[in-house]
Amino acid sequence: MYDVIIVGAGSAGCVMANRLSADANKRVCLVETGPPDKSPVIHIPLGLALLARSKGITWAFSTEPEPQLGNRRLYWPRGRTLGGSSSVNAMIYMRGHPADYDGWEAAAGSDWGWQRARELFIAMEGNQAIADAHHGSDGPLNVCNLRSPNPLSRVFVEAGVECQIPENDDFNGASQEGVGLYQVTQKDGRRFSSARAFLEPVRGRANLTIETGALVERVLFEGRRASGLQLRGRVLSLNPGGEVILCAGAVGSPQLLLLSGIGPGEELSRHGIAVVHDAREVGKNLADHLDICVLAATRDSTAIGIAPGLLPRMIRSAFAYARHKSGELTSNVAEAGGFVKSDPARERPNLQFHFLPCLLRDHGRQTMFGYGVTLHVCDLLPKSRGRISLGSNDPAAPPRIEANYLSHPDDMAVLLNGLKLARRVLEAPSMKKHIKAELLPGPQVQADEALIEDIRARAETIYHPVGSCRMGKDTVSVVDPQAKVRGVEGLRVVDASIMPSIIAGNTNAPTMMIAENVARMMMVR
Repeated sequence: MYDVIIVGAGSAGCVMANRLSADANKRVCLVETGPPDKSPVIHIPLGLALLARSKGITWAFSTEPEPQLGNRRLYWPRGRTLGGSSSVNAMIYMRGHPADYDGWEAAAGSDWGWQRARELFIAMEGNQAIADAHHGSDGPLNVCNLRSPNPLSRVFVEAGVECQIPENDDFNGASQEGVGLYQVTQKDGRRFSSARAFLEPVRGRANLTIETGALVERVLFEGRRASGLQLRGRVLSLNPGGEVILCAGAVGSPQLLLLSGIGPGEELSRHGIAVVHDAREVGKNLADHLDICVLAATRDSTAIGIAPGLLPRMIRSAFAYARHKSGELTSNVAEAGGFVKSDPARERPNLQFHFLPCLLRDHGRQTMFGYGVTLHVCDLLPKSRGRISLGSNDPAAPPRIEANYLSHPDDMAVLLNGLKLARRVLEAPSMKKHIKAELLPGPQVQADEALIEDIRARAETIYHPVGSCRMGKDTVSVVDPQAKVRGVEGLRVVDASIMPSIIAGNTNAPTMMIAENVARMMMVR
């Protein structure tokens, strides 16, 4: 019998487990379907280049055929281990733009506005490199500069400046716009996931139980109140007045609501699921950042590459890492980037760069030989919306992911401008002297029509799905401003799925902030 059962030990779930188990009078259970985070490829930062190939610690989802992308099924890995996606991501620390939270405040009230979000970000942050009014230095989430960035990442910044993009040393500071090196969630040269930041320090609490390898089938109800959790083969029960908190992410949380009888009535009936509450927006409002990249071969071996000389280079890197936790193994791969406008008339940046000093295609699942660079650009404020639905009433079966990328006509124009701008940066003088040849889209692809076809053929997710259990003040939203699921009692959703709108940036830190905010609401009730 527990007072709180948390489903999903990811970016949000680890925060919730930490904060709620601080009350010694509450018994808290954290349930994770995946394994413990013991794999060395999780903790050595450069190991992320191999994570997309690992089905053991990612869900390895695929979307349904995407109509605007040549009916391709896009790969959505998503974390499936302690730390969730914070254990498999590129470790970039990014809050988003203040205007994002103005939108959240309009949708869900002042507890979700920029003033509140900024306060929480600063309180959670333990920044080891920047000490000013925009950052915290004493929080549990360690943030730092990269220890050994590749020289080409600094060249990328120089090239951006040559394209009239301002240099920015702090994307979470006074202004988001510009190019620079990213700060990362690392400590002492190792990944600092949500599990390391929030779970490791409290594992010894007698009132906290951590379950791994546990398949969650559905939330159990007595009437309209959550009473526990059905796992494969056993039940976890709530004490009277207890709560179940879904932190399973933008894919898993709506799937679990649907399996539990909360969602569009006709969909539930079609799958033989008894309707507990007809909530028509469950699974809707799904948003994600679609990404296209330019790949170019380089003239020398400065970049990281699979080529002759790789073995001795990796031996030197392993030695540097073992002795000093420095060198190439500390790279987050996406070392530099920036925020720019697709049109100068826009009020704020709507494109994001991720620069990689290596060749990376298809999430790293296709091996590319030789030395080169990859420049990603994504649409930060897409208007297209998709949905999560059930493919089956079997909890072990993957849900249907219909991202509906580029379904809104404005999104293609934004991404097309982004692709052109990415090419301009790689052709700037500082970078051009390192480039031997563009590989993709390829120098023969120049006309807008050809570039659009290239986007349809190659665009992929940059791993930021949100919004599928939308939070709002309005009564048709899935959860209210305290993250309580409407129509039932004793059930909340606390993760990226409740974002009213997508963040203009990487979503990991905002997801942790969501959990911190809801945990504080729960502790003061």
